[in-house]
Amino acid sequence: MPPNALQHLTPQRLLIASVGVALLTIALKTLAWHLTGSVGLLSDAMESLVNLASAVFGLVMVTVAARPADDDHPYGHHKAEYFSSGFEGILIIAAALGIVWAASGRLLAPQPLQQMDWGLALSVASSALNGLLAWVMFQAARVHRSIALEADARHLVTDVWTSAGVVLGLGLAVLTGWLWLDAAVAIGVALNILKEGVHLIWRSAQGLMDEAVPPEQLARLQAVLDRFARPDGSVRFDHLHTRQAAQRCYLDVHMHLPPDWTLAHAAELRGEVERALMQAVEGLRATIELLPDGVEAHFHGQEGPP
Repeated sequence: MPPNALQHLTPQRLLIASVGVALLTIALKTLAWHLTGSVGLLSDAMESLVNLASAVFGLVMVTVAARPADDDHPYGHHKAEYFSSGFEGILIIAAALGIVWAASGRLLAPQPLQQMDWGLALSVASSALNGLLAWVMFQAARVHRSIALEADARHLVTDVWTSAGVVLGLGLAVLTGWLWLDAAVAIGVALNILKEGVHLIWRSAQGLMDEAVPPEQLARLQAVLDRFARPDGSVRFDHLHTRQAAQRCYLDVHMHLPPDWTLAHAAELRGEVERALMQAVEGLRATIELLPDGVEAHFHGQEGPP
């Protein structure tokens, strides 16, 4: 999909679409479970309920994140997206535990399955919808640098794999007559989505703890600073620190200059460096502290003694 088209697909619009798709898939998968009596399809429907709750919460958090900076939040509200990702991870874990609980009884006492053709057809149709939406959301997440969109897309992909596993397990159960496969597949699906939930919570925690920018972005930033640094050391950079805040990332660095430079000359060079840094990494906000050569700041942006 062209990037220009994705610009119009804002996180809010895509999450509204996610809510609509979740409602439709809940209806399809619940009907599939009702027709077949399969606990695997029941687990699939429960996963779609989590999709709905996650999409609604994600929509609220993305709306909050889009608010401009104010007196109480001078750096903006971008970190609200991490709450969406963390909440989605918690819901995924809850769904996984619920699936295990529902499937355990059927594992010990398998039940006959009915109207498998209609049930499987409905499950496949709902998975196709989720897969298409996830594909669009992954692309839009890269364009908008939205962890909330990425989290929802990952969850939708998890739902697709859940449905694929359920369909495979039910097919094998019908072919072999081993009805316990229905519950076994449901438990296997639960363990898979449990891993995805833990991953989302971990990513959210890292973001809330001001994780540094990824290595590839840091390398681009360092390349810019190296381009402006002078071989004789009269212009050099040190104490580089970065942090991420969802769509925004921040950089702090010291720029050492010859002590006989005028303030206007120093400010001009700093402006050039800031523009180059922000061009290298989209969404960057750079803070450069000017220091005369031979002078070090007492506070280097770290807790405790140097």
